[in-house]
Amino acid sequence: MKRALTGIAAGLLLTAGAALAQDAPAQQPAAPPKADVVKTIGDWQVRCFSVQNSNPCDMFWQQTDPRSGQRVVAVSIAYSPTADRHLAVIILPLGVSIPKGVTIQTDSYTSPALKYRMCSRDGCFVQTIVENAVIESIAKSGPQAKINIAGDDGKPYALPLSLKGFSEAHDEMVSQAKAKASKAPAAAPAAKP
Repeated sequence: MKRALTGIAAGLLLTAGAALAQDAPAQQPAAPPKADVVKTIGDWQVRCFSVQNSNPCDMFWQQTDPRSGQRVVAVSIAYSPTADRHLAVIILPLGVSIPKGVTIQTDSYTSPALKYRMCSRDGCFVQTIVENAVIESIAKSGPQAKINIAGDDGKPYALPLSLKGFSEAHDEMVSQAKAKASKAPAAAPAAKP
């Protein structure tokens, strides 16, 4: 199970890397795998990747500042058919209070505090395994939610999170992930010592 979760985490970092590639300078040594947008549903994109891993597809949403075009927040949720689990990556701007973490709040669900995993020049990242029941609860929520953060000055901020199309995008992403996983080549048998 730990190996499957590590594979999920590695795949989502690739997914997050694809999302970040839009802002990366042209001198980066190796580009992350390019995602094919399978479908846009509401405010979410369902994307699948050409690399073979345990979570080949994700659903992606981001909010940009209309004046500058800079990303304010991005959310990627992937599903691993082999582990029957979800992994979420939330990318937030720099200048957040790391110890306070992040919460997601809908009209019917509030997450526990989610811890930041790392920060880079592109922002701060929350990476977490999400239980299927949590995804189901979010899918049943109204069309608007919030990502609650605290600035490094301690002041709270509520960033909007659109759930328009969330449920349908989730169903499509899971379907695509299962289809891609079933087409993946079988692992080679282990060599005998």
